[in-house]
Amino acid sequence: MRVLSVASEVYPLIKTGGLADVAGALPPALAAHGVEMRTLLPGYRSVMARLSKRPKVLHRYEGLLGVPARLLAAKVEGLDLIVLDAPSLYDRPGGPYGDEGGKDHPDNWLRFAALSRAGADVAGGLLADFAPDLVQAHDWQAAMTAAYMKFSGITVPSMVTVHNLAFQGHFPAEVFGGLDLPAEAFAMDGVEYYGGVGFLKAGLECAWAVTTVSPTYAREIMTPDFGMGLDGLMTRRADTLFGIVNGIDTEVWNPETDPHLTANYSAKSLKGRKANRRELDMVFGLDPGGPLFIVVSRLTWQKGMDLLAEAADDLVAAGARLAVLGTGDAALEGAFHAAAARHRGRIGFTLGYDEPLAHLMQGGADAILVPSRFEPCGLTQLYGLRYGCVPVVARTGGLADTVIDANAAALGAKVATGLLFEPMRADALRSAVRRIVSLHADRAAWTSMQRQAMRADVSWEKSAALYADLYAALIEGSRT
Repeated sequence: MRVLSVASEVYPLIKTGGLADVAGALPPALAAHGVEMRTLLPGYRSVMARLSKRPKVLHRYEGLLGVPARLLAAKVEGLDLIVLDAPSLYDRPGGPYGDEGGKDHPDNWLRFAALSRAGADVAGGLLADFAPDLVQAHDWQAAMTAAYMKFSGITVPSMVTVHNLAFQGHFPAEVFGGLDLPAEAFAMDGVEYYGGVGFLKAGLECAWAVTTVSPTYAREIMTPDFGMGLDGLMTRRADTLFGIVNGIDTEVWNPETDPHLTANYSAKSLKGRKANRRELDMVFGLDPGGPLFIVVSRLTWQKGMDLLAEAADDLVAAGARLAVLGTGDAALEGAFHAAAARHRGRIGFTLGYDEPLAHLMQGGADAILVPSRFEPCGLTQLYGLRYGCVPVVARTGGLADTVIDANAAALGAKVATGLLFEPMRADALRSAVRRIVSLHADRAAWTSMQRQAMRADVSWEKSAALYADLYAALIEGSRT
């Protein structure tokens, strides 16, 4: 099977979140199942810097939605890539979606419509050496690929994968004229959404199938509480909506070989975690003593960071410590700065994101807090399982699908891998912290839970097989 993946970010070339990790990990995982996947992504400045000086030109556009562009072939760290080189759209400072100040690029509609148009062109047979049997488009930035395919009469099966339904790519109706779509596309069964243009909505409407990144989240988005205004559409698509939980790259995230750790270790011998803890304490300026909780997260309402900021004083009063790595809402950044100032030596806060530090935190802390109000899948809890950093998570989405709660029965059967709590309120989070502090005091039970967590299968093996089976079913359906 040949599959074209269309994504706005791919690890290790460009990353702002879990989408990049998934887009980067799926191709090698799928290769074992007979899937040849090529990934189309924008030629951001940082991506172009990773290419050879004279990349192979696959196609030249005189005007891709009015913009000169090229499709380039590239292979980077084992990934087979098609890079959309359009300097006027992507060669600019800042991140993939916004400028250096964090403000969205005003032409994002054009930047990602161009990516999607190119994806549909490849699906339609533009390239002599690659005719995909199926196209998988990720999130709103690529979802329009399915709409371009539908309204161009391209019969290759299409799939849209939703990593977070909250981000939808909604633009004013005025942009429709620049999308190079027929007039009939501006309709409820096309791109129209509340009088404007909805990129994600269009993809969800037009794709042959929709996947999201955990079974529980697939059920949740068919409800008003989690559907973000699209629950009706999701319910209507229930028969073609599938939840496949994410995995992680178990080579990159491996405590036995991780170069970012002070000391490596395994489930058989956790001794190395002590050295990592000492280094982690030093980095965050923490005094020793008491279980250490970590947070590696965007500091947003969705991630429940306001609940943690509210419960921070109680966490310290319970005898625990806290190390936070993240960036996000200015008010929440200020709240964690203030908490660290109030509790010097007990709470540490580092603004930003640091990949090596994130690894060290998983390798040295006792527990990772993920108090999200909704979480399509989540990856940090999977890293926590892999490293024996016990996940303490809200009972929602992929968090509920990947962590086994340390209730009495699970502890007795020695199958518990973490702790789940609900409802998503600060008092429930405080209670979860107290439970962890109590469990941590029983060293035999705690060590047993750490080892059980490390035995959890967090790889892509099972999920890649599910994707391959779904691809095959869609392709077979297109032939019959």
